Amino acid sequence: MSSTLFIALLELTAGFVLLIWAAGRLVTGASALARNLGVPPLLVGLTIVGFGTSAPEMLVSAMASVRGNPSLAIGNAIGSNIANVGLILGLTALIYPLRVEKLTMKREFPILGIIMLLTLAVMWNFSLSRLDGLLMAGGLAALVGGMVYVGLRNGRKDPMAASLSDEVPDDMSTRAATIWTLLGLVMLPLSAHVLVNGAVTLATVVGVSEAVIGLTIIALGTSLPELAAAAACALKKEDDLAIGNILGSNMFNLLGVLGIAALIHPMTIETILLHRDVTVMFVLTIGLFVLAWRRRGHGLINRPTALLLLLSYLVYQTAVIHQAVAG
Repeated sequence: MSSTLFIALLELTAGFVLLIWAAGRLVTGASALARNLGVPPLLVGLTIVGFGTSAPEMLVSAMASVRGNPSLAIGNAIGSNIANVGLILGLTALIYPLRVEKLTMKREFPILGIIMLLTLAVMWNFSLSRLDGLLMAGGLAALVGGMVYVGLRNGRKDPMAASLSDEVPDDMSTRAATIWTLLGLVMLPLSAHVLVNGAVTLATVVGVSEAVIGLTIIALGTSLPELAAAAACALKKEDDLAIGNILGSNMFNLLGVLGIAALIHPMTIETILLHRDVTVMFVLTIGLFVLAWRRRGHGLINRPTALLLLLSYLVYQTAVIHQAVAG
């Protein structure tokens, strides 16, 4: 193994560990600080905690955009959505079949579908301008505003709102919360810089595009918080929360991750990203909806569906790597 490859892998490993740790510290500190300053826990949960699982993707794509690596930023966002549905829901439901509330089938899935269509529309000309980024950031603001409105209106009757508010620490001092918040704010961009640097170096050494690294290694690594959250919800038999977290993360990835990256630096989109990867994202998401749908009662992601999702993800990853090596 060459020294350059070893350093790249070391940077990737250190970047992932620090990124996920820093995101967790920032969310914990900021949510505790907000609560101590008098912000209602439900509101804190719906905003700060709600952003938590997508923080790694946002920081990595923002850093990649700052450094002029747009394909890495786009690959990370699209790849994370594919991993969330194919790998994370596939693995989780394979272990424990997940029931999908009828409200989720009627509300979250259609909203995600609209967001995906919006993303496709702004990417159709193979570029993301700052105007596109502004449109997507505006969509993110509207999404969060809608979540807050519904959550505050329904209170703890809404399982997602109740779960997010329960994650807000109630026993952390303001001093400790401030320290963790500041530490997270410093470590998040630093760890994202290390991770992106390792990813770009690895792409150069291996001889593949940055998009491939974003779609595979980076997307998988930044999706680890979603995997942990889904597994925890499944173990507690909070089925709908596991699915809600994934669908919510996918919405944030498209509107927030791509929107912020485009606002920082306009991006050109590789043709294959739109033709292959965005198509796979649509097929997996629509497939999940169709397979989970039941005419009466709740939806269900059973083990055969989970196995199909997982196999689809593995086939997709194999195809991406094979095309990269063959090309």
